[in-house]
Amino acid sequence: MPAGFVLYSPPLYTPRSVAFPTSPVSADAVLLMTAHIIPEFSGGGLGRMLIQGVAKDLTRRGVRAIEAFGDLKWEEPSCVVPAEYLLSVGFKTVRPHLRFPRLRLELKSAVSWREDVEVALERLLGSMSPERALRPV
Repeated sequence: MPAGFVLYSPPLYTPRSVAFPTSPVSADAVLLMTAHIIPEFSGGGLGRMLIQGVAKDLTRRGVRAIEAFGDLKWEEPSCVVPAEYLLSVGFKTVRPHLRFPRLRLELKSAVSWREDVEVALERLLGSMSPERALRPV
């Protein structure tokens, strides 16, 4: 059973994106067109994992950034992703607007942040070896 989805493509393949007041998407970026998490699965971090999956895929393809048009007045599911959500997963506003700002996630920083977290976890978990806990004092 699907729990959610995300659609993204090079801006060339989404010609209607130029209708947004904050277009065009930067030449070095891929456009995040839409995303949705089914309500039963929301709130568990699945949306963040989907964005991380997109970032990983696009990094392998040599893409430098993801851009999206956010909706600052989002109230119910629609094609445009809530700007608040995009900001919460690391996007930054590159072109402000009262309703549809254009937001950007630099992939180098997204990947390095994830690698830093993985290294920190390895160090933390490595320092808690069972041998030390069981040795007599």
